[in-house]
Amino acid sequence: MASILDFATWEPVLRLLLSDHPQRPAARSVRVAGRIGRHGWSLALKRRMPPPGRAAQVEDMQEEFDAVERVQGALADAGVDDISFTAEIRPTGKTALRLLGPSPAVEPGIGTPHPGALILVDGSVPEPWRRLPDPVPGAVPAPSADLELLERTLRERLPHAIGATEEEIAAAEARLGVTLPDELKVLYRVTRARWEDLGDDYEAAERECAAVGCELFDLDGLYVADASSRHCRWEFAAMEAVVTPPHAMVQGLVGSPGWIAFGDNGGGDRLAVDLTPGPRGHMGQVIMLSHEENAGAALVADSLTDLVLGRPGAEPSSPHEQQPPVVARVNIASLKSIQAAAHPGLEVLSIGVWDGAPFSLAPVTGLTRLRTLTAYPGTLADPLEIIKLTGLEFLELGPEEWRVLLDAGAVPRSLSAAAIVVHGNQDPLPIVDIANEILALWDRPQIIQTVLEGDLGPLA
Repeated sequence: MASILDFATWEPVLRLLLSDHPQRPAARSVRVAGRIGRHGWSLALKRRMPPPGRAAQVEDMQEEFDAVERVQGALADAGVDDISFTAEIRPTGKTALRLLGPSPAVEPGIGTPHPGALILVDGSVPEPWRRLPDPVPGAVPAPSADLELLERTLRERLPHAIGATEEEIAAAEARLGVTLPDELKVLYRVTRARWEDLGDDYEAAERECAAVGCELFDLDGLYVADASSRHCRWEFAAMEAVVTPPHAMVQGLVGSPGWIAFGDNGGGDRLAVDLTPGPRGHMGQVIMLSHEENAGAALVADSLTDLVLGRPGAEPSSPHEQQPPVVARVNIASLKSIQAAAHPGLEVLSIGVWDGAPFSLAPVTGLTRLRTLTAYPGTLADPLEIIKLTGLEFLELGPEEWRVLLDAGAVPRSLSAAAIVVHGNQDPLPIVDIANEILALWDRPQIIQTVLEGDLGPLA
């Protein structure tokens, strides 16, 4: 059985990467790098195009698949989800392969051997994932909520359905720790939505979807769509913000203890009954959580009765009040200055690609709600100005900017997570060294380097 610490496990991958350097100088070493996980990989390979008129086939990449699967099997045996690597291959074929990590304090990079977000505080999540719903003391069900009409309609559409017992409903409530709203109870009293009740009849399942208006979960599949159910990588989650305008039907949350997910729209978006509506919303309204968004939800129907009867809800038109964004982007295509982004409510500042003079952070100094700063390499006039941003919980900078902060002992101690932004094919090893220096400031687990020696034979 292949071992993750056996050079032979990696040899097919290294030979593939080496074959992608046919024009290499004969007297120089070749450096290659990549990342392999149990469910995907990123290797800098130029894949051959299929002949004209033919689509790509599995056979076209069979050698790559076989090489990667050998490593993936070893990862599974070792209980490791993902690992990056870099190797120096000398002209003689002598090879030093360095396995980088993993570390429980580091998220895997995306499409790169460089480390992803560094989790400096164990178990930490960005502020939007900590946000709870605002109280809604005056919220009431929509006038359209009609228990008798809902039950009668469902029984007419699903005359042979098997409903849940009161004991089964009570067990679901105990598991969730929440009392199900009356409309949802009526729905499950008509059909408990178990696949075995349909006798493997796909047409019956389709009729149930049409009758209810979604792919209904059974009682065991119900779940509370709180923030923890909406996983998101730190570097993306830190860029989100929770905003609920005064006219909103739905609170702009990541998740809520009052969102009870009960179905799917067939495309991966979840439908939920909302027990914590927005300022203009109704208790028990139906909302949809998009699988393509990290925060927020959209109103689907004012009540479950409306959903079943096909009466969609609508958000009221918003007043034309121009509010400064809490997430501001300064770059060649958006805002052109830090001054334009600065206001007391600013939470996230992202400085992107810029072809002018580097920016000073002076305009955002003293903004107490600013919690996220990301800056494209070379866009800061003086990285040490970051010291004055006392509320940062996430910071993403280029290697040189991190070097300035580390050398000055000026890395903000308010951080919960950090990231090193790398562009191009930079050697992963110096980036890993910087990451480990940052992790050490919080006494977090390091990215371990394991060196495996091997011989691929003469390269000539």
